[in-house]
Amino acid sequence: MTMHTHSHQHDHPSPPPIERLCDVAVIGGSAAGLTAALQLARQRRTVVVVDDGTPRNAPAEHMHGYLGREGAAPAELLSIGREEVRGYGGEILTGRVLAVRPADDRSDGRFRVELSGGHTLLARRVVAATGIHDELPDIEGIAQRWGQDVIHCPFCHGYEVREQRLVQIITHPMGLHPTALLRHLTDRLTVVLHDVPGWDDRAEATISQLEDAGVPVVRTAVRRLITGADGAVSGVELVDGQRLEADAVMVGTRFHARLDALAPLGIVGSAHASGLGEVLEVDPMTGQTAVPGVYAAGNVTDPSLQVLPAAAHGGRVGAMVAFSLAEEDLRSRARPSGEEGDWDARYGTGERMWSGNPNGTLAAEVEGMPPGRVLDVGAGEGGDALWLAEQGWDVTATDISGAALAHVGAEAERRGLPVTLHHADANAPGAFEPGAYDLVSLQYGSFPRTPEQRGLRNLLGAVAPGGTLLVVGHDLAPLREAVDPAEHTWMFDPDAYVGVQEIAAALGLQDGWTVLTHETRPRPAGAASSHHVDDVVLRAVRAG
Repeated sequence: MTMHTHSHQHDHPSPPPIERLCDVAVIGGSAAGLTAALQLARQRRTVVVVDDGTPRNAPAEHMHGYLGREGAAPAELLSIGREEVRGYGGEILTGRVLAVRPADDRSDGRFRVELSGGHTLLARRVVAATGIHDELPDIEGIAQRWGQDVIHCPFCHGYEVREQRLVQIITHPMGLHPTALLRHLTDRLTVVLHDVPGWDDRAEATISQLEDAGVPVVRTAVRRLITGADGAVSGVELVDGQRLEADAVMVGTRFHARLDALAPLGIVGSAHASGLGEVLEVDPMTGQTAVPGVYAAGNVTDPSLQVLPAAAHGGRVGAMVAFSLAEEDLRSRARPSGEEGDWDARYGTGERMWSGNPNGTLAAEVEGMPPGRVLDVGAGEGGDALWLAEQGWDVTATDISGAALAHVGAEAERRGLPVTLHHADANAPGAFEPGAYDLVSLQYGSFPRTPEQRGLRNLLGAVAPGGTLLVVGHDLAPLREAVDPAEHTWMFDPDAYVGVQEIAAALGLQDGWTVLTHETRPRPAGAASSHHVDDVVLRAVRAG
């Protein structure tokens, strides 16, 4: 899709809050959110998922009923899903959305998505895939075994407790809804009526049917769960001291849609038909909320959805958002690039983002090379391109951002330096002249990944026979460190972009390349950065 030059050149010691533009911000990175993001990324939309790592099914070791992923760990599905989204250039940020508001300038209909750490996304559309919060019964031991041998869904975990001693604790008349299913899964089912409000004739009729079918029904409240030496559930103790043996316990929950971040838009939950909690009402076809441009998918709209239907709902909503954006662009006769717009917004402020000096590693590596044609990929404000021109190189500066290249052109004119400006997306077909450059330089830049690696092929293909490829990137180890999502949001996802390791791997698969350098080294003196202190340097020569 587009060229990306994040954290390019010399960073500020303490960087200010970052503001980025994107087509769609997705709040929540579980099945529904990731599937929506995948749909949108495949429609060439810039999509940023913000996830705080609190999925509803986090306590569960396995998920069930997902065709093709039966029995997989939830974390495994998310890992695969994130890789799939990133494969199309979609980003997944670890962090938290604190609030969504109308942007200060509503002329383009964007939303201001405020993140932990003081950062911001300006998004044309928002998809809330925030899920729900399950409120467990206030019974000692329930929370500790939740998602293990304390379950709530016969389709999610019922098979695993078949033929076992199963105690179902009823806290609401709706809790009887799955009881007939449980009776078929095990003949050792006991139903306990625990402090049930709102009892009605229909519930009494169900109880009578169960008793007539031989299911024991106990009308006494539960005091606590009993666990054995291995920590697993072994029984249930009632308030009268009676103990019921159990291998597993089933309870219903109350639920609350996670909507705090949407409150500034006036979006609130509505009572669910079951009487057990609140959900977010959306258009049943499009998933749009009462606020145009804000959509929702997954459990936040329907608590009964298992992982597979939640993902399917996310896919549908993602498609509807794509339609919405495409129709809006058609009306305005525009075909915008979200990536280009993001970088144009930052380079177009009139304030310099970087120091203007050449990168020290570039200067050191180029020393002693005879000047020739050079392609500076992701030129930014031109610190490298201008310096190379001063050293006698025939420079072509390329960037996705026209605003960035305007800086380069103005400074080149001021200094009287000949620099060719090439406004291009590295992922566009034929982005760079093939086999034309004695040096192709990519300094702290990257471009979104695509399945066919078009941008990478464009980059390598631009190097002339006998020419040099020089790639310098950040040592990403600090970006892999765990952060508290409530306090900080990483504002770039390096795994969504082609990096040094991927370029090195591609060179290893192609004939005719010799890698001279591939190492991590300290950044040159004077290049202080709060983001990283080491460079990863890759230098390779193409056979003549």
